[in-house]
This record gives sequence, C-alpha cells and structure tokens, in this order.
Amino acid sequence: MSLDPRTPVIVGVAQRSWRDGDSPDPIAMCAEVVTAAAQDAGAGDTLLRRAGSLGVVDMASRRWADPGALVAASLGITPPETVRTQIGGDGPQVLVSDMAGKIAAGQLDAAIVCGAEALATLARAMKDGAQPDWPALDEGAAPTRTLGIDRFPASEVELAADLIAPVLMYPLFENALWARAGGTVEQHRARLADLWAGYSSVAARNEHAWSRTARSAEQIATPQQGNRLVSLPYTKLLNSHIQTDQAAALILCSVETAQALGIARDRWVFPHAAGHAYDHWFVSERENLHSSPAIRFAGRAALDQAGLTIDAVDRFDIYSCFPSAVQIACAELGLDAWEDERPLTVTGGLTFAGGPGNNYVTHSIAAMAERLRESDGATGLVTAVGWYMTKHAVGVYGSAPPQRGFASLNVQAEVDATPTRSVAPAGFSGSAAGESATMLYDVFGTATIGAATALLDDGRRVIGKTNDAATLAALAESPAQGRAMSFDGSGTFTLR
Repeated sequence: MSLDPRTPVIVGVAQRSWRDGDSPDPIAMCAEVVTAAAQDAGAGDTLLRRAGSLGVVDMASRRWADPGALVAASLGITPPETVRTQIGGDGPQVLVSDMAGKIAAGQLDAAIVCGAEALATLARAMKDGAQPDWPALDEGAAPTRTLGIDRFPASEVELAADLIAPVLMYPLFENALWARAGGTVEQHRARLADLWAGYSSVAARNEHAWSRTARSAEQIATPQQGNRLVSLPYTKLLNSHIQTDQAAALILCSVETAQALGIARDRWVFPHAAGHAYDHWFVSERENLHSSPAIRFAGRAALDQAGLTIDAVDRFDIYSCFPSAVQIACAELGLDAWEDERPLTVTGGLTFAGGPGNNYVTHSIAAMAERLRESDGATGLVTAVGWYMTKHAVGVYGSAPPQRGFASLNVQAEVDATPTRSVAPAGFSGSAAGESATMLYDVFGTATIGAATALLDDGRRVIGKTNDAATLAALAESPAQGRAMSFDGSGTFTLR
C-alpha cells in the first residue's frame, strides 16, 4: 500500500539538560535544541527554512508574549506563523496534534515544536536578589495563534480552602485512592514508592534525566533529611522536580517533504492519533476524586483511531507529576500500574527526569520517538496533563505508518455528559461525611494546614480547611472517607 504523501512524521528530536549551574536564557536554549533536532533529522538548515510554523510551549521562566518569534530570529528563519500554548502540561501534545493535523490537511509542509525552562537558574538568581540577564519581555507582541484553554483553575470555594497549589490538590486525589486501596499510611506510601522506584530506574538510564541516581522504594518512602514529608502522604521524592534547566524540540513534516529533503527512513516516527478533553473544570464539581472521564474517553478515541488496544501498545509515558496522576491514568487506560511488565515511562518521569514547567511532554515525545526508532512496528502512548487532572491529551505514535491516517479527536462532549456535583458555599455550617483530605508539612515534619472535602446527604460536596492539631493528626493516620466532620460556618472544619 502506497503511503499518503501528506502523512505527518516526526523526523528530528533533541533534548538537553544544563547541569553546570548557569544555563543560557530559555530562548537560546530553544534555538540550540531546535538546531540539534534539525541535525538529528540529517537535513539541517534546509529543514528549518521549510518550517511553516514554529510553536513554543508556554514558559514559566519568563512569559514572553511571542517566544516563537524570538526563537525564529535567533535561528535566522522567518516562518509564516508562530504559535504559543496556554499554561498547562498538555501544551506539548496539543502543539504536536495541531501541527500534525495541519500537515495531514496540506496546510503545512514542516513545523517546529520546542520548549525550554531555566527554573534552576532563575531560582539561584532570585536567591541572590537578582534577575538573570535574559531578553526583555516583548510587550505588545503576539503570536499568530494561541492554542489551549485559558481559564483560572480553581473556584471561589476551593480558593477559600487554600486549594490552589498542585502540591495540595494532587494529594487530595491520593487520599481518595488511599481509601479505596486500604492499609495504613505507611503501607500506602510504600506502594507509591514502589511505583516511583520504577520511574527512577528508567531515569538512571536516561542521559537527559535531571537526576540519574537510582532510588530504591525504601529511599523514596522514608521521610529523612533530603526527603522530608511535603504533603500527606507524599515525601519530596514523590513530588515533581521543577527547578531544572532543560529544553527539548521536535520537527515534523510531511512524508513528501521528508523524501524531498532526503531524510532517512530510520529517522521517521509517525503520529498515529491523538485524543483531547478536559474534565469538569473545577475539582470540587467532579463526581468523585479518583477517576478521570477525560482520560478514559481521550485514550479510547486515540487508540481506536490508531487501530490498537492498550494491550498492543509497546511503550508508555504516563504523565507523572504526582503518583495520583499515574494511578488515575492507568486505571482509565486499562493498565495495572504495579503489575504490567511494560515500563510506564520512557524518561523517568517528572520527579527524576525533570518537570520543566509545562514542557515535560516535549521531552517525553522526543524520548518516545528515540525508543520507537529502535524497533520496526513498535507503538507508544504518551499522556499529558494540565492543572489539577483537568486538561488531558493522549498521543499514539509508531515507527510504522498509521493504519487509518492521523486524526486528532476532541471528545469533550462525552466528558461533559458525565455527572457533576453541586458544591455547598464556603460558609457552610453543619456536619458531613468525609470524602478526602490533604495537608502540608513544614521543614520539621509538622503538619501545618489541611483541607478536606465531605459529602452531604443530598450529594453536595463541602470543602473546608483546618489548622486544628488534633484533626490533622487524626487525618494523617487514616483516610478521610466516611469520617464525621463538623464545619463551623467560617470555612474551617474539625473531626467530630
């Protein structure tokens, strides 16, 4: 069967980590890895000059309005359009899906996707009371297009309970998963550490990983110096590591462009399909805290389009900002996170390979492409997450062409049709049955503040916060589910 000349292929990938303590600015970092990706394709500047679009993942280090234009200028190219994503870890897959779709439709011949973060360098400079010597903000500039959803991630009720940081939200999901799994907090943390040790072992073999030291499950689970408790039940080594200096790039083109430029067939990796959706936007309005309809429907749509079942996928990179994200994604995709013999990551995950802002998945797609090049006919699946298990993207890739042609499928209507919950106002007064809880610890291992959700007899969800020492101590011992909680009308609660 002849190959459609408009079939999109990834032909060049590159990654780099700067561990010397002083990285270039993120624009220069992007230019360096884009140049390396063109060299990886074997087509160099000729390929870069063919790019009709240059997309940059939203940067946390410094938020230039049109970073694509700055990267293009640094490369000496003038693509007809520049694209930037909105904030969110789904951004890289959103960019790849968009570019691949436009290539398939004949609207682009070649496209560049890149991203970079210098958060380690930024943190060092700020600690010294300085700012890095980076290009100034491009006030008044704008990209040709902006992709993704720009919406505040938390509701007023969630904000009243201080549920805004991911370091609190993801442990809230974890507490619900702990209730379903059972066992003591130590037993549950050990299970999570066993899962994370698998990620660490992959990072140890990944030359681009930020931390290549293999960590045992015992090291990950044990609160100790350098691995303090951060939140219930997570130690530091169960959190993503964002203070890294890392960049990655991908170059896509059509099959006919790859052939015209003489790009070797062993460089080609095919985007097969993608699925996109977001769960009910506010966590407090979701039916429960242990599932994700968006991953379920997006994963199913992508796999169906690719003509695959989950059992037929060879490699994975399951987004791993926190263990709860991995557990929920695996359950929705039909994977056993602990028993499946296939590794859940090709990078080592956001704790060990590095979690550079919104750009991690550019690294995971690049690493997936490198792994797929090693085996004829191999397939891989990548997941991407934005905010609090809110925005989701699933990509399926292969070393062989797709059976049905590339398609990016939006399954939002299916997610929107799933049940939601009403939420009681922040000033609720009365009793409710506990659903989930989370808390933060100080550097000495003392719980300082907690938040919890509870359910009323009419099905509404109640949210509150607490700094009551007895309540925090009790919640640290066993899951919140089913425990009687008293809300005092001021937004705080105690265990009854």
